[in-house]
Amino acid sequence: MRIRPITPARLVTELTDRLTGAAVPGRLRVAVDGPPAADPDALAGALVDPLRAAGRPVLHVRAADFLRPASLRLEHGRTDPDAYYEGWLDEAGLRREVLDPAGPDGSGRVLPSLWDTATDRASRAAYVELPAGAVVLVSGSLLLGGGLPFDVTVHVELSPAALDRRTDPELRWTLPAFARYADEVAPASFADVVVRADDPRHPALVEAG
Repeated sequence: MRIRPITPARLVTELTDRLTGAAVPGRLRVAVDGPPAADPDALAGALVDPLRAAGRPVLHVRAADFLRPASLRLEHGRTDPDAYYEGWLDEAGLRREVLDPAGPDGSGRVLPSLWDTATDRASRAAYVELPAGAVVLVSGSLLLGGGLPFDVTVHVELSPAALDRRTDPELRWTLPAFARYADEVAPASFADVVVRADDPRHPALVEAG
């Protein structure tokens, strides 16, 4: 294993090159996975314009817009790390509305958001028609290991110390969930791209030696 330091700008460039070079039937489904402290939404968002400049239609979907209703999500309270790990993300909804339609046999008709957690109601978003060759970037936490059908997986990794240091105080209750994720799923062991981001100004790529 080799750790290669890289600038944030170069990271975006290399990821863009990898995604534009990926050949899959239909549309490319990409996971950008990481804890909130690693800000996977920001990394996915940074890829949108470069991919479009490379001629690829892009849709950025936030996993936070595919959470389950509060009655299910918060059944065991607002700060239960096991519930957060096992049941906050509506994996069935994400598969049904995004990943399957974007797949090789899918219609290309994708729903960009399903649930508004602020109002605890359906988001009422309009469906988007994605042509062949489009890239769907799904960003969020705890996306890997559950069998969701991604074509390329990117995992943004923080060491336990960095995760502890950079996690918002209001989200510290989630730390046991990420420890469990690292232990049970070990996303860094199989993701297509692993980015170490203990210092977001100085990321590094983890590469096979």
